[in-house]
Amino acid sequence: MRTGGAAVALSALTGRVRAAYGKLKIGAPDWNLQREAKPGSVELAKRIGFDGVQISLGHSSDPKAPPSRLPVGEPDLCDQFLDQSRKNNFPIASTCVEILHRNYLKNDPLGKKWVAESIPLTKKLGARVILLPFFGNGALKTSDEMDYVADFLKEIGPQAEKTGVILGLENTISAEDNARILDRAQSKGVLVYYDVGNSFNNGFDIYQEIRWLGKDRICEFHLKDNPRLLGQGKIDFPKVVAAIAGIGFSGWAQLETASPSGDVPKDMKTNLGFIRGLLAQD
Repeated sequence: MRTGGAAVALSALTGRVRAAYGKLKIGAPDWNLQREAKPGSVELAKRIGFDGVQISLGHSSDPKAPPSRLPVGEPDLCDQFLDQSRKNNFPIASTCVEILHRNYLKNDPLGKKWVAESIPLTKKLGARVILLPFFGNGALKTSDEMDYVADFLKEIGPQAEKTGVILGLENTISAEDNARILDRAQSKGVLVYYDVGNSFNNGFDIYQEIRWLGKDRICEFHLKDNPRLLGQGKIDFPKVVAAIAGIGFSGWAQLETASPSGDVPKDMKTNLGFIRGLLAQD
């Protein structure tokens, strides 16, 4: 009877994992499509075969002259994105506050302004997740910087929750440090945006971190092993996909992948086919 019970439990677990594979939607960031903050990214992502597109909310051409508002927030440009999404019956899966690469959220008041602006704008675009990047000079390196960001997120988190969007933290720190930020922020509107390439390259056990964080602390994934095509580098993507499915995650994974051949549509389609092949496996 014990053996029979174990078999039933295993069968149920396998069924849940298979169901999770089917729930994973695959999108593409517009910057990897070389259509950064451009409405044409919508049609291109659909033509390649993706399920949706992730868009940058833009930045100014002059790093020393910040725009008055997030560029995609300009009515004409926002309407163009919405028109393309409706015309192609194709979702804008998530957004990225890319200007945080210039106005760092950890120490620049403008960073807070951009995050606040991104919340209603992302809602208007029909997306649910907002990527907040912390890289380069804007990377989180000290506990004081992490606490500063967490305290701001605690302040603005309720606004995100009320609007129905999630602020996703993409960075170079460990899963444990990210969890501490989430615990301090105390908001369901603040989660981890898990990038397997960034975390792997910073020496973290991505397969374990995904399982440790679990589906309740991850809002979305970036899949990449740049500058190589998926499956041709050091990251074990069958193991990554199994970890994502194993936690019961149902949402978006964006292929933030480079184009080693220089032919963006071709390489993106190759990477998409590779991931779809893994998802089709039992």
